[in-house]
Amino acid sequence: MKKIFAMLLLVCMILSLAACGQQAAPAPAAEQPAAEEAAPAEEAAPAEEAAPAEEAAPAEEPAAAAEYKLGMGVSLNMDSSKTGNAQVDATVAAVVTDAEGKIVAVKLDVAQNKMNITDGEVETDKEFKTKLELGDDYNMVKFSDAVAEWYDQAAAFEAYVIGKTADEVAGTETVVNDEGHTVVTDETLYASCSISVGDFIEAIVKACNDDQAQTFTAGEFKLGLAAITEIDAATKAATADEDGLAAMYTDFAAAVVDGEGKIIVAITDAVQPKISFDAAGEIVETTFNGTKRELKEDYNMVKFSNATLEWYQQAQNFVDYAAGKTAEELRASETTVNEEGHQVFVDEALYASVSISVDGMINVVAKAADNAA
Repeated sequence: MKKIFAMLLLVCMILSLAACGQQAAPAPAAEQPAAEEAAPAEEAAPAEEAAPAEEAAPAEEPAAAAEYKLGMGVSLNMDSSKTGNAQVDATVAAVVTDAEGKIVAVKLDVAQNKMNITDGEVETDKEFKTKLELGDDYNMVKFSDAVAEWYDQAAAFEAYVIGKTADEVAGTETVVNDEGHTVVTDETLYASCSISVGDFIEAIVKACNDDQAQTFTAGEFKLGLAAITEIDAATKAATADEDGLAAMYTDFAAAVVDGEGKIIVAITDAVQPKISFDAAGEIVETTFNGTKRELKEDYNMVKFSNATLEWYQQAQNFVDYAAGKTAEELRASETTVNEEGHQVFVDEALYASVSISVDGMINVVAKAADNAA
Protein backbone atom coordinates (compact mmCIF):
# COMPACT_ATOMS: atom_id res chain seq x y z
CA MET A 1 0.00 0.00 0.00
CA LYS A 2 2.82 2.36 0.88
CA LYS A 3 4.45 1.41 -2.38
CA ILE A 4 1.35 2.29 -4.41
CA PHE A 5 0.97 5.52 -2.54
CA ALA A 6 4.60 6.45 -3.17
CA MET A 7 4.23 5.75 -6.86
CA LEU A 8 1.10 7.92 -7.13
CA LEU A 9 2.89 10.74 -5.33
CA LEU A 10 5.80 10.51 -7.74
CA VAL A 11 3.50 10.65 -10.77
CA CYS A 12 1.75 13.77 -9.35
CA MET A 13 5.09 15.51 -8.82
CA ILE A 14 6.20 14.77 -12.39
CA LEU A 15 2.92 16.13 -13.81
CA SER A 16 3.18 19.23 -11.67
CA LEU A 17 6.73 19.95 -12.81
CA ALA A 18 5.72 19.49 -16.47
CA ALA A 19 2.91 22.00 -16.07
CA CYS A 20 5.29 24.59 -14.59
CA GLY A 21 7.81 24.22 -17.45
CA GLN A 22 5.19 24.81 -20.12
CA GLN A 23 4.07 28.44 -19.59
CA ALA A 24 1.36 29.43 -21.98
CA ALA A 25 2.86 31.14 -25.07
CA PRO A 26 1.66 34.72 -25.29
CA ALA A 27 -1.28 35.09 -27.57
CA PRO A 28 -0.07 36.45 -30.89
CA ALA A 29 -0.43 40.22 -30.92
CA ALA A 30 -3.18 41.47 -33.13
CA GLU A 31 -1.64 42.28 -36.50
CA GLN A 32 -0.88 45.95 -36.57
CA PRO A 33 -1.08 47.03 -40.16
CA ALA A 34 1.18 50.04 -40.39
CA ALA A 35 3.14 50.07 -37.15
CA GLU A 36 5.30 47.01 -37.40
CA GLU A 37 4.93 46.12 -41.03
CA ALA A 38 4.25 48.19 -44.10
CA ALA A 39 0.47 48.25 -44.09
CA PRO A 40 -0.59 45.70 -46.64
CA ALA A 41 -4.22 46.68 -46.41
CA GLU A 42 -3.63 50.40 -46.95
CA GLU A 43 -0.57 50.78 -49.09
CA ALA A 44 0.70 54.33 -49.26
CA ALA A 45 -0.96 55.91 -52.24
CA PRO A 46 1.68 56.57 -54.87
CA ALA A 47 2.53 60.22 -55.42
CA GLU A 48 0.50 61.58 -58.25
CA GLU A 49 2.48 60.74 -61.30
CA ALA A 50 2.59 63.09 -64.23
CA ALA A 51 0.27 61.57 -66.73
CA PRO A 52 2.53 59.76 -69.13
CA ALA A 53 0.54 60.94 -72.09
CA GLU A 54 0.89 64.55 -71.07
CA GLU A 55 4.47 64.89 -69.97
CA ALA A 56 5.51 68.51 -69.57
CA ALA A 57 7.17 69.64 -72.79
CA PRO A 58 10.76 70.67 -72.22
CA ALA A 59 11.11 74.43 -72.07
CA GLU A 60 12.50 75.95 -75.24
CA GLU A 61 16.12 76.77 -74.80
CA PRO A 62 17.09 80.31 -75.73
CA ALA A 63 18.89 80.64 -79.02
CA ALA A 64 22.61 80.17 -78.65
CA ALA A 65 24.55 83.43 -78.82
CA ALA A 66 26.35 84.04 -82.07
CA GLU A 67 28.33 86.86 -83.65
CA TYR A 68 26.64 89.14 -86.18
CA LYS A 69 27.18 92.41 -88.01
CA LEU A 70 24.72 95.26 -88.43
CA GLY A 71 25.18 97.37 -91.55
CA MET A 72 23.17 100.11 -93.20
CA GLY A 73 23.12 101.35 -96.79
CA VAL A 74 21.40 104.20 -98.63
CA SER A 75 20.69 104.48 -102.34
CA LEU A 76 19.59 107.98 -103.33
CA ASN A 77 18.46 109.58 -106.56
CA MET A 78 16.67 112.75 -107.64
CA ASP A 79 15.77 111.49 -111.12
CA SER A 80 12.06 112.21 -110.61
CA SER A 81 12.63 115.92 -110.04
CA LYS A 82 11.09 118.00 -112.82
CA THR A 83 9.56 121.40 -113.40
CA GLY A 84 7.29 122.18 -110.47
CA ASN A 85 8.47 119.24 -108.40
CA ALA A 86 11.61 118.77 -106.32
CA GLN A 87 11.88 115.09 -105.37
CA VAL A 88 14.34 112.93 -103.47
CA ASP A 89 14.01 109.13 -103.34
CA ALA A 90 16.27 107.64 -100.67
CA THR A 91 16.06 103.88 -100.26
CA VAL A 92 17.56 102.60 -97.01
CA ALA A 93 18.40 99.04 -95.98
CA ALA A 94 19.36 97.72 -92.56
CA VAL A 95 20.96 94.29 -92.71
CA VAL A 96 22.24 91.79 -90.13
CA THR A 97 24.68 89.22 -91.45
CA ASP A 98 26.16 86.16 -89.76
CA ALA A 99 29.78 85.00 -89.54
CA GLU A 100 29.54 83.63 -93.10
CA GLY A 101 28.25 86.92 -94.50
CA LYS A 102 24.75 85.56 -95.00
CA ILE A 103 21.77 87.83 -94.36
CA VAL A 104 19.75 86.77 -91.31
CA ALA A 105 17.60 89.90 -90.96
CA VAL A 106 16.78 92.84 -93.24
CA LYS A 107 14.53 95.90 -93.25
CA LEU A 108 13.79 98.18 -96.20
CA ASP A 109 12.15 101.59 -96.47
CA VAL A 110 12.08 104.59 -98.79
CA ALA A 111 12.04 108.26 -97.86
CA GLN A 112 10.28 109.59 -100.95
CA ASN A 113 10.26 113.33 -100.34
CA LYS A 114 8.58 115.86 -102.63
CA MET A 115 8.20 119.63 -102.58
CA ASN A 116 5.90 121.40 -105.03
CA ILE A 117 7.37 124.51 -106.66
CA THR A 118 4.86 127.24 -107.47
CA ASP A 119 5.84 130.68 -108.76
CA GLY A 120 9.40 130.06 -107.66
CA GLU A 121 8.42 129.11 -104.12
CA VAL A 122 8.37 125.74 -102.36
CA GLU A 123 6.04 124.58 -99.60
CA THR A 124 7.83 124.74 -96.28
CA ASP A 125 5.21 123.33 -93.90
CA LYS A 126 5.17 119.74 -95.15
CA GLU A 127 5.36 116.59 -93.05
CA PHE A 128 7.12 113.66 -94.62
CA LYS A 129 6.28 109.98 -94.19
CA THR A 130 8.23 107.04 -95.56
CA LYS A 131 6.59 104.51 -97.86
CA LEU A 132 6.47 102.02 -95.00
CA GLU A 133 4.81 104.55 -92.73
CA LEU A 134 2.19 105.39 -95.36
CA GLY A 135 1.13 101.74 -95.52
CA ASP A 136 -2.09 101.39 -97.51
CA ASP A 137 -2.21 105.18 -97.98
CA TYR A 138 0.68 104.90 -100.41
CA ASN A 139 -2.07 103.64 -102.77
CA MET A 140 0.11 101.55 -105.04
CA VAL A 141 -2.70 99.12 -105.84
CA LYS A 142 -5.25 101.90 -106.39
CA PHE A 143 -3.18 103.88 -108.87
CA SER A 144 -1.31 101.13 -110.73
CA ASP A 145 -1.59 97.53 -111.78
CA ALA A 146 0.45 96.43 -108.76
CA VAL A 147 -0.39 93.04 -107.26
CA ALA A 148 0.09 94.27 -103.68
CA GLU A 149 0.86 97.42 -101.69
CA TRP A 150 4.44 98.67 -101.48
CA TYR A 151 5.04 97.37 -97.93
CA ASP A 152 3.90 93.86 -98.92
CA GLN A 153 6.14 93.82 -101.97
CA ALA A 154 9.10 95.12 -99.95
CA ALA A 155 8.49 92.36 -97.38
CA ALA A 156 8.53 89.78 -100.20
CA PHE A 157 11.93 91.03 -101.35
CA GLU A 158 13.22 91.02 -97.79
CA ALA A 159 12.18 87.37 -97.48
CA TYR A 160 13.87 86.59 -100.80
CA VAL A 161 17.31 87.85 -99.68
CA ILE A 162 17.38 86.03 -96.32
CA GLY A 163 20.21 83.48 -96.40
CA LYS A 164 21.98 85.21 -99.28
CA THR A 165 25.35 86.97 -99.34
CA ALA A 166 25.99 90.43 -100.78
CA ASP A 167 27.33 88.87 -103.99
CA GLU A 168 24.25 86.70 -104.35
CA VAL A 169 21.94 89.68 -103.87
CA ALA A 170 23.99 91.69 -106.37
CA GLY A 171 23.59 88.79 -108.80
CA THR A 172 19.78 88.88 -108.69
CA GLU A 173 18.57 88.56 -112.28
CA THR A 174 16.64 91.63 -113.40
CA VAL A 175 15.33 93.23 -116.57
CA VAL A 176 14.17 96.74 -117.45
CA ASN A 177 10.45 96.63 -118.25
CA ASP A 178 8.42 98.79 -120.62
CA GLU A 179 7.99 101.49 -117.95
CA GLY A 180 11.75 101.70 -117.42
CA HIS A 181 11.70 99.92 -114.04
CA THR A 182 14.28 97.33 -113.03
CA VAL A 183 12.24 94.25 -112.09
CA VAL A 184 13.15 90.66 -111.22
CA THR A 185 12.98 88.00 -113.90
CA ASP A 186 12.15 85.15 -111.50
CA GLU A 187 8.42 84.56 -112.07
CA THR A 188 7.70 83.31 -108.56
CA LEU A 189 9.35 86.33 -106.96
CA TYR A 190 7.80 88.70 -109.50
CA ALA A 191 4.34 87.42 -108.55
CA SER A 192 4.83 88.94 -105.07
CA CYS A 193 7.30 91.72 -105.90
CA SER A 194 6.68 93.41 -109.23
CA ILE A 195 8.07 96.84 -108.28
CA SER A 196 11.44 98.25 -109.24
CA VAL A 197 14.15 96.56 -107.17
CA GLY A 198 17.32 98.25 -108.43
CA ASP A 199 17.54 100.57 -105.42
CA PHE A 200 16.67 97.70 -103.05
CA ILE A 201 19.59 95.70 -104.37
CA GLU A 202 22.02 98.63 -104.21
CA ALA A 203 21.03 99.56 -100.64
CA ILE A 204 21.20 95.96 -99.39
CA VAL A 205 24.61 95.33 -100.98
CA LYS A 206 25.90 98.57 -99.45
CA ALA A 207 24.60 97.51 -96.05
CA CYS A 208 26.26 94.09 -96.31
CA ASN A 209 29.57 95.74 -97.25
CA ASP A 210 29.32 98.58 -94.73
CA ASP A 211 32.88 99.34 -93.64
CA GLN A 212 31.53 100.87 -90.42
CA ALA A 213 29.31 97.92 -89.56
CA GLN A 214 28.63 97.22 -85.88
CA THR A 215 29.63 93.78 -84.58
CA PHE A 216 27.55 92.24 -81.81
CA THR A 217 26.92 88.93 -80.08
CA ALA A 218 23.38 87.86 -79.26
CA GLY A 219 20.95 84.97 -79.09
CA GLU A 220 17.54 86.35 -79.99
CA PHE A 221 17.26 89.93 -81.22
CA LYS A 222 15.00 92.24 -83.24
CA LEU A 223 15.91 94.67 -86.01
CA GLY A 224 14.40 98.11 -86.48
CA LEU A 225 14.77 100.83 -89.12
CA ALA A 226 13.67 104.47 -89.21
CA ALA A 227 13.93 107.58 -91.36
CA ILE A 228 12.92 111.14 -90.41
CA THR A 229 12.90 113.97 -92.96
CA GLU A 230 12.76 117.69 -92.24
CA ILE A 231 12.96 120.78 -94.41
CA ASP A 232 16.26 122.47 -93.72
CA ALA A 233 16.59 126.19 -93.05
CA ALA A 234 18.69 126.44 -96.24
CA THR A 235 15.47 126.07 -98.28
CA LYS A 236 14.59 129.30 -100.10
CA ALA A 237 12.46 130.66 -102.91
CA ALA A 238 13.85 131.60 -106.30
CA THR A 239 14.04 135.17 -107.52
CA ALA A 240 14.75 136.71 -110.87
CA ASP A 241 18.40 137.01 -109.84
CA GLU A 242 18.99 133.88 -107.73
CA ASP A 243 17.98 130.25 -107.86
CA GLY A 244 15.85 128.77 -105.15
CA LEU A 245 16.80 125.72 -103.12
CA ALA A 246 14.82 122.71 -101.92
CA ALA A 247 16.68 121.13 -99.00
CA MET A 248 14.96 118.02 -97.64
CA TYR A 249 17.37 116.41 -95.20
CA THR A 250 16.84 112.91 -93.82
CA ASP A 251 18.22 111.16 -90.74
CA PHE A 252 18.37 107.35 -90.85
CA ALA A 253 18.91 104.78 -88.12
CA ALA A 254 19.06 101.03 -87.71
CA ALA A 255 18.86 99.45 -84.27
CA VAL A 256 19.21 95.91 -82.95
CA VAL A 257 17.36 95.43 -79.66
CA ASP A 258 17.09 92.59 -77.16
CA GLY A 259 13.95 91.05 -75.66
CA GLU A 260 13.66 93.88 -73.13
CA GLY A 261 13.78 96.57 -75.80
CA LYS A 262 17.34 97.62 -74.94
CA ILE A 263 19.53 98.69 -77.81
CA ILE A 264 22.37 96.25 -78.44
CA VAL A 265 23.93 98.17 -81.34
CA ALA A 266 22.77 100.96 -83.61
CA ILE A 267 23.82 102.98 -86.65
CA THR A 268 22.79 106.49 -87.59
CA ASP A 269 23.42 108.36 -90.83
CA ALA A 270 22.10 111.41 -92.66
CA VAL A 271 21.76 112.78 -96.19
CA GLN A 272 21.71 116.40 -97.34
CA PRO A 273 20.70 116.40 -101.01
CA LYS A 274 20.12 119.78 -102.66
CA ILE A 275 17.83 120.67 -105.54
CA SER A 276 18.09 124.15 -107.03
CA PHE A 277 15.40 125.65 -109.27
CA ASP A 278 14.70 128.91 -111.05
CA ALA A 279 11.80 131.35 -110.80
CA ALA A 280 9.88 129.35 -113.39
CA GLY A 281 10.14 126.24 -111.25
CA GLU A 282 12.53 124.45 -113.58
CA ILE A 283 15.18 122.25 -111.99
CA VAL A 284 18.61 123.82 -112.41
CA GLU A 285 20.85 121.35 -110.53
CA THR A 286 20.74 118.40 -108.17
CA THR A 287 23.63 117.76 -105.78
CA PHE A 288 24.40 114.76 -103.60
CA ASN A 289 27.90 113.57 -102.76
CA GLY A 290 27.12 110.74 -100.36
CA THR A 291 25.81 110.18 -96.85
CA LYS A 292 27.60 111.80 -93.91
CA ARG A 293 29.02 108.41 -92.85
CA GLU A 294 30.21 107.68 -96.38
CA LEU A 295 31.89 111.08 -96.72
CA LYS A 296 33.93 110.62 -93.50
CA GLU A 297 36.69 113.29 -93.52
CA ASP A 298 35.32 114.78 -96.76
CA TYR A 299 32.30 116.03 -94.83
CA ASN A 300 34.80 118.57 -93.48
CA MET A 301 33.22 119.19 -90.09
CA VAL A 302 36.58 119.75 -88.42
CA LYS A 303 37.80 121.99 -91.23
CA PHE A 304 34.81 124.33 -91.26
CA SER A 305 33.81 124.38 -87.59
CA ASN A 306 35.31 124.15 -84.13
CA ALA A 307 34.51 120.43 -83.94
CA THR A 308 37.26 118.18 -82.65
CA LEU A 309 35.98 115.07 -84.42
CA GLU A 310 34.41 114.43 -87.82
CA TRP A 311 30.68 113.77 -88.05
CA TYR A 312 30.99 110.00 -88.58
CA GLN A 313 33.25 109.70 -85.52
CA GLN A 314 30.80 111.63 -83.34
CA ALA A 315 27.94 109.53 -84.71
CA GLN A 316 29.81 106.40 -83.62
CA ASN A 317 30.31 107.84 -80.15
CA PHE A 318 26.60 108.61 -80.02
CA VAL A 319 25.50 105.04 -80.83
CA ASP A 320 28.02 103.73 -78.30
CA TYR A 321 26.22 105.93 -75.77
CA ALA A 322 22.81 104.63 -76.92
CA ALA A 323 23.77 100.97 -76.43
CA GLY A 324 22.09 99.44 -73.39
CA LYS A 325 19.28 102.00 -73.34
CA THR A 326 15.63 101.66 -74.28
CA ALA A 327 14.00 104.12 -76.66
CA GLU A 328 12.42 105.94 -73.71
CA GLU A 329 15.72 106.17 -71.85
CA LEU A 330 17.40 107.56 -74.94
CA ARG A 331 14.69 110.18 -75.40
CA ALA A 332 15.19 111.17 -71.77
CA SER A 333 18.83 112.20 -72.41
CA GLU A 334 19.64 115.57 -70.89
CA THR A 335 20.28 118.20 -73.55
CA THR A 336 20.40 121.97 -73.81
CA VAL A 337 20.29 124.53 -76.63
CA ASN A 338 23.69 126.11 -77.15
CA GLU A 339 24.50 129.61 -78.43
CA GLU A 340 24.32 128.43 -82.04
CA GLY A 341 20.83 127.07 -81.47
CA HIS A 342 21.88 123.40 -81.51
CA GLN A 343 20.54 120.77 -79.11
CA VAL A 344 23.62 119.33 -77.38
CA PHE A 345 24.39 117.05 -74.45
CA VAL A 346 24.60 118.53 -70.97
CA ASP A 347 27.02 115.91 -69.66
CA GLU A 348 30.52 117.33 -70.16
CA ALA A 349 32.27 113.99 -70.65
CA LEU A 350 29.71 112.97 -73.27
CA TYR A 351 29.81 116.40 -74.91
CA ALA A 352 33.58 116.02 -75.29
CA SER A 353 33.01 113.14 -77.73
CA VAL A 354 29.65 114.23 -79.20
CA SER A 355 29.47 118.01 -79.52
CA ILE A 356 27.17 118.14 -82.54
CA SER A 357 23.41 118.64 -82.45
CA VAL A 358 21.93 115.38 -81.18
CA ASP A 359 18.16 115.87 -81.30
CA GLY A 360 17.91 114.30 -84.76
CA MET A 361 20.07 111.35 -83.72
CA ILE A 362 18.09 110.78 -80.53
CA ASN A 363 14.76 110.87 -82.35
CA VAL A 364 15.72 108.60 -85.23
CA VAL A 365 17.63 105.97 -83.19
CA ALA A 366 14.80 105.83 -80.63
CA LYS A 367 12.30 105.44 -83.46
CA ALA A 368 14.33 102.60 -84.98
CA ALA A 369 14.32 100.86 -81.59
CA ASP A 370 10.54 101.35 -81.38
CA ASN A 371 10.16 99.85 -84.86
CA ALA A 372 12.23 96.75 -84.05
CA ALA A 373 10.37 93.54 -84.84
